[in-house]
Amino acid sequence: MTGEYPDVVIGCFGGGSNFSGISFPFMRHNIKEGKTTRFVAAEPASCPKLTRGIFQYDFGDEAGYTPLLPMFTLGHNFAPAHIHAGGLRYHGAGTIVSQMMKDGMMEAVDIEQLDSFKAGVLFAQTEGIVPAPESSHAIAAAINEALKCKEEGTKKTILFNLSGHGLVDMASYDQYLAGDLVNYSLSNEEIANNVSQLEHLV
Repeated sequence: MTGEYPDVVIGCFGGGSNFSGISFPFMRHNIKEGKTTRFVAAEPASCPKLTRGIFQYDFGDEAGYTPLLPMFTLGHNFAPAHIHAGGLRYHGAGTIVSQMMKDGMMEAVDIEQLDSFKAGVLFAQTEGIVPAPESSHAIAAAINEALKCKEEGTKKTILFNLSGHGLVDMASYDQYLAGDLVNYSLSNEEIANNVSQLEHLV
């Protein structure tokens, strides 16, 4: 529609539907036509299944009722922090996205909660749209990519998915602006302890 083609495609990442919706239509061009677009999944630093999880057969639900699925996971018994981007708190990644990550067809970054809200506020101030906290992870990743281009003196077309407005999340923005939100960090030991409880089939 704009006469441009993206060099980088970014979507926020919980289980993968949002990210897949924006990236897969372009990813096929990398596969079939040899294009070199980068695909970046932006997930919360407090629930980093792609950036710090393991590729393992795991259950898709906390109770362990689903069939075992090959995925990047923190373990189905992982209890994520109560960040305001509730839609991104899933313990694992979808099977197709996980395989593409494993095959090096995409990459992932983790975004701290305060950085996501900072990006959301900046977007609201410049574009007049209050983004959902989930979408703000993609916005933060897009800002980071733009700043990298500025530092390198390169020009790139960056496409990200604004997946929802934050009008029902105004209380969380109030908390951010009041300085009442914090980042949540996971130690390597916590992650290792959690995934060690999985039955290792891969």
